[in-house]
Amino acid sequence: MPRAGEVAARLPAPAGSGIRAAAAALDVASRLIAGRPLAKLAPPERDWVCTTVASHGGRPLINALKMPMLLAAGAEWFNIAAVSGTASADDGTCDTHPPRHDPPLDCTAAAGWPSAATADAVVIGSGAGGAMAARTLARSGARVVIIEAGRRYTVGEFRERPPLDRFLELYGRPRQQGGSGQDGNAGLTVALGRPPIVLMSGRGVGGSTLVNFGTCSRPPARVVSRWQQPFGINMDGFGELLDEVEQTLQVATAPLGIPGTNGLIARAGAREPGWRTAPLRRDAPDYGGCCQRNVGCPRGATNGVQLNALPQACEAGARIVTNAWVQRVLTERAPRGRRAAGVRALRPDGSALEILSPLVVVAAGALQTPLLLRRSGLGGHPGLGHGLAVHPALSVAGRFDRPVPSWSGVLQSTGVEELQDQGILIGATASPPGMSSFLPLGVGRALRRELDGADQLAFLGAMIADAPSGSVHGRRGPVVCYRLAERDAVKLRTAIVAMGKVLLAAGAREVLSGLPGRPAARSTADLAALVAAAPASALHLAACHPTGSARMGTDPQRCPVGTDGRLRGTHGVWVADASVLPTCPEVNPQLTIMAMALAVASRCCSSRPMRGVAT
Repeated sequence: MPRAGEVAARLPAPAGSGIRAAAAALDVASRLIAGRPLAKLAPPERDWVCTTVASHGGRPLINALKMPMLLAAGAEWFNIAAVSGTASADDGTCDTHPPRHDPPLDCTAAAGWPSAATADAVVIGSGAGGAMAARTLARSGARVVIIEAGRRYTVGEFRERPPLDRFLELYGRPRQQGGSGQDGNAGLTVALGRPPIVLMSGRGVGGSTLVNFGTCSRPPARVVSRWQQPFGINMDGFGELLDEVEQTLQVATAPLGIPGTNGLIARAGAREPGWRTAPLRRDAPDYGGCCQRNVGCPRGATNGVQLNALPQACEAGARIVTNAWVQRVLTERAPRGRRAAGVRALRPDGSALEILSPLVVVAAGALQTPLLLRRSGLGGHPGLGHGLAVHPALSVAGRFDRPVPSWSGVLQSTGVEELQDQGILIGATASPPGMSSFLPLGVGRALRRELDGADQLAFLGAMIADAPSGSVHGRRGPVVCYRLAERDAVKLRTAIVAMGKVLLAAGAREVLSGLPGRPAARSTADLAALVAAAPASALHLAACHPTGSARMGTDPQRCPVGTDGRLRGTHGVWVADASVLPTCPEVNPQLTIMAMALAVASRCCSSRPMRGVAT
């Protein structure tokens, strides 16, 4: 794969370094086993070396090297389809659908922004929380500046570039880095633990809503009750805030006609045991399905906040500064504690700009907000960075005797509701070839055969409501530690067996659990036995929903943020992103984050009169 090296080079520093270290270790192993470096071996010899390494405890090393290879394979697949003319709406390119026009946004790159400016309010981050906070403040009459570390992407860009290029741009390191240290904001992080978990978040105007799967679910009543007690958050009227968010995103139930192959299989398989299924509620109900939203939708058919809340904020007077990495929140002495004075940000070339403001809303996300507060001298609370939940996810594949291209339809279309009360969400999920979180079995030619047979694999995915088992450390780039709780490992095992049951009932010949070294299962009983014997460290997990690293609540020892959204001990600094959610919301969190940001921003507006300072 000629592009695998580029993938490794563009991945964030920890992941890229890990891949390069794994490649070096494999090369050493090749010299010991075969007497020559891996690149000098013939294909059968390379297969033999890789298989030998994997069978003698080196499977994690081999799996680390699969990621860039699989991403590169996915890119090659799309390139071949485009050149051959075989690409169609059903195989994921969406060429038959007209793209959506980008709405106007008042965006200025940091290079063109003055080094000194003033505002009524500065919002750090343009994702789900930041967009709603900025819109609320701007509509109240405040002069608002939004600062975003990434840049603006257009539908035209997504349409013209293959998925791998978009993936590297959205989740990897920028091609040219200056002295700002913005690699710490790369969208791919690995949580250290057993097992390690790949964490993905968006980087650009719109934040993670730019690349999420589009599923929009309300938090269950039990979650809302839990936040009321013991955390003491007033959740009265939260339903009306969720209504407003749904209206903003145009959320509706996905029509039955666009589930894609995986959705149809999920419905058919759940029918046999009598399990409940339903179309998922999405922010793109009429979306025909190009299955690429997680790498930027080439039609612009899904409603990330860059298409609604942010344009509405700009219409009310807000301005967006892009490619600006916020180094610190500026504060000054106050009668009791500190008081917000603005922000200092760095341009890509390392030069600084300052925006003075009496009000700062931090909405940098659950992985970045603790780091920013520490850099600002505001990270002294013992609870900051702790209490992290990530909503761990995994996938299972079913092998069919007929083509079931998983990349047709939408990324998430149909939900299996049977286990929701146990904190387990199961849904039909899909992604372009080579870009799934599922890790195919085998190495060398065996892996190639798996990829060649990808059109006979259907996937189901599961997320589990996890205990707050993680923590975020560091000041510039996040160092995430996560220890999977035993009860959560039990949930994940239950999810694997349940997904396998659905796939087998739908006609799958066998189920691939994704467990390394485990053979495929041809019955639910065999799958249950395989899963029971596997250690938790063997689970291949990913996550896109980190929450809780700056929890909101009444307890001044556990919760760095008060129930109104104010950072404790500092006047004029508020937090309005996923980090304030006290526990895992048990569903895709976008609606919850946006509604919570609405609540925080509304209290922010009523807390003090605006000065009306011109920018």
